[in-house]
Amino acid sequence: ELFKLESANPEFITPDSPTQRVGGRPLAKFNKFRHSSPMLSLFDAFSEDDMRDWEERVKRILKLSPLDKGGMGGFYCELKMDGLAAGLVYEKGVFITGATRGDGQTGEDVTQNLKTIESIPLKLRLPAEKELSYLGLGPKKCQEIISTVANKKIEVRGEIIMSAKVFNELNQKYKKEGKAELANPRNGAAGSIRQLDSKITAERKLEFYVYALASALGLEKHEQEHELAELLGFKVLKQNKYCSNLDEVFAFHHSLEKNKDRLPFACDGVVVKINNLALWPLLGVIGKGPRYIMAYKFSAEQATTKIREVIWQVGRTGVLTPTAVLDPVRVGGATITHATLHNMDEIKRLGLKIGDTVIIERAGDVIPKVVKALPKLRSGNEKEIKVPKKCAICGSPVEKIVGEVAYRCLNKNCYAVNLRRLIHWASKGAMDIAGLGEKIVEQLFKEGLVADISDFYKLEIGDLEPLERFADKKADNLVKAIAAKKTVELARFIYGLGIRHAGEETAEMLSKALKNKSRKVIDLAFAIKKMGVEGLENLPDVGPIMAESIYEWFSDKRNIDLLKKLEKNGVKIIQPVVDVRQQKLAGQIFVLTGAMAGLTRPEAKVKIRKLGGKVAAQVSKGTDYVVAGENPGGKYDKAKKLGVKIIDEKEFIKMMA
Repeated sequence: ELFKLESANPEFITPDSPTQRVGGRPLAKFNKFRHSSPMLSLFDAFSEDDMRDWEERVKRILKLSPLDKGGMGGFYCELKMDGLAAGLVYEKGVFITGATRGDGQTGEDVTQNLKTIESIPLKLRLPAEKELSYLGLGPKKCQEIISTVANKKIEVRGEIIMSAKVFNELNQKYKKEGKAELANPRNGAAGSIRQLDSKITAERKLEFYVYALASALGLEKHEQEHELAELLGFKVLKQNKYCSNLDEVFAFHHSLEKNKDRLPFACDGVVVKINNLALWPLLGVIGKGPRYIMAYKFSAEQATTKIREVIWQVGRTGVLTPTAVLDPVRVGGATITHATLHNMDEIKRLGLKIGDTVIIERAGDVIPKVVKALPKLRSGNEKEIKVPKKCAICGSPVEKIVGEVAYRCLNKNCYAVNLRRLIHWASKGAMDIAGLGEKIVEQLFKEGLVADISDFYKLEIGDLEPLERFADKKADNLVKAIAAKKTVELARFIYGLGIRHAGEETAEMLSKALKNKSRKVIDLAFAIKKMGVEGLENLPDVGPIMAESIYEWFSDKRNIDLLKKLEKNGVKIIQPVVDVRQQKLAGQIFVLTGAMAGLTRPEAKVKIRKLGGKVAAQVSKGTDYVVAGENPGGKYDKAKKLGVKIIDEKEFIKMMA
């Protein structure tokens, strides 16, 4: 009746009319939407120690005493819903635009689909001054908020979720209809919001819960944002709680984790926010995450499943890595079908067999791993896991590498080996070629446009334009990006060659040893040959196996031909000019952990090396400094245990000056 009335009298249509919830024609595509302020990602904590370290860092930045119990104003704890983040824009109280988080800066305009969610008001409720006064606000502030909501733009952020009940009902329906079932509620929510036909989204019965008001409304506490959002007509989680200290946070986290299966939606932790909003700008953002919020995750989830088979994947140096194929099992909100087994030593340590019932574990987005076999459940039909005698990709013989746990495909022209080499050459640590990611490299390799790394430098716009993914100016941009990296620092060049055992530090050390001996690409081979295995062994941190591997690579005729082709195609190597007087970190070893605000990890490594220092991957007694950024990992704990000096980003930058 209402639809008929509005059709006959369009002037009667209001923005909050129920008829406005489902759009007409399906969209052709989603438009991009630029957020007014970034939708940030969160740093994770996995233990009480991680949370206490976070509190210490915050107090240090705020220059509060470690013993100060009240200076931070407590914490507001929210359930970490496993859904899809979205931002909603209201103008003069009317919902005008809604977008997904996307990369944090730019998302997709999904307004038409968001309108189908009943818990998203099409028009905001205007609270009375008396209601706002219950939030602890004075008359003037109450009037300002009412005026802002009624007359200006405000942005609300929250999580789109699919309840467990709706998820199960949909999957039962799809199963009867012979359709593909949804993998998990999060995927269900994300897929529903990205439907071009809003009628399909409407059928999915999604919900929206607010977690923040992105507009400046002059509130003092974050918990007031939730209270105001509810007054405006939004859903907020009643389980969210204010905690005055971390001990209360831990008790809340423990209680929630214990009862998470009773919740009507997926929850994988607690989002802990400093409640005092005045402290947020003082703490700021580091990388893509705010310092004033920490996602305190639940413990790694475990499940029992069976190993059905083991497949062996081939890397860029030919090393075979075993992967278990599992009976599908749900762990941590995802259906798991594979888990890495690392190597044969790990398989033997766990005593694994094909057909075994095993316990697997998954925390957050971490790759699932097998943690234990259950031999008492064996039927007697289990089979030993054996290393294949031939490579599954190319059929060539496989051998065990002397002195190592790894097995390797002997075919230097193996499809998988060559593909991984190409991907490695374009990667960030090596050439760092913009736009040349794994999928594009694989596409070029499959099309026969690149067979080895020298072929990248022969690519022309005409080669790329006919291919998928190369619409508009993408072909031109990629050719220019490759040309821009024709001149490269020697250390990056050596690392990019993908020599077995030669990582970034070895490449850096080799580049220093070869200074003034390698003006051209081909000079590298002559210089290494002249040094010999013995000469290489005399270099710092180079043992017999590494020396043999480097010498062997530069002695191989095919590799010498490759160097010649690189030179012919315009690749040049340079050695950065180093002022010996500025080598103030000579011989000092650094380990980096956590995210830094002012520079990326590769940039930090470059700074250390330019001043003569070394960057190690692991903490040991020989480590001089551990540089701890935001959300540091296990390296931080190990440094504490070993008594290694830990410095923060400010101290590090001061040291580099």
